[in-house]
Amino acid sequence: MRIRLLAVGTRMPAWITAGFEDYAQRLPRELKLELVEIAVEHRGKNADIARLRDAEGEKLLRAAGREARLIVFDEHGDSLDTNGWAKALQGWMQDGREVCLAVGGPDGHASAVLAAASARWSLSKLTFPHALVRVLIAEQLYRAHSLLSNHPYHRA
Repeated sequence: MRIRLLAVGTRMPAWITAGFEDYAQRLPRELKLELVEIAVEHRGKNADIARLRDAEGEKLLRAAGREARLIVFDEHGDSLDTNGWAKALQGWMQDGREVCLAVGGPDGHASAVLAAASARWSLSKLTFPHALVRVLIAEQLYRAHSLLSNHPYHRA
């Protein structure tokens, strides 16, 4: 199966790219993690933030497509522990449908993206830099997979 991480933002620091790729490459071939970067809309001095967020949302929804299961990361979403991630991953693998995990831009997700999502997840009550979230998601997917496959990476 394929999981795509749709992330608003481009030109990440090399250590972010390396961290994401490290965990993505640890996953087995049958569980492919891809990163799709969505360009941030230009925010000028008197920018209409709602319009810019909606434009980013349209790009996210186009990238996700209609058939994929869309899960958005949102500060008001459900907090899952590692077992919750593993249970979700197991369900996705059994379902076989493509999964898109969406990280919004600097002003969050458009209402259309939130409405299209099958779930909203929160990584923490803390606020993280959007770049770092990519690495956290990749690591948690690898951890969930290691838990399902009884790999010693996850020592609970």
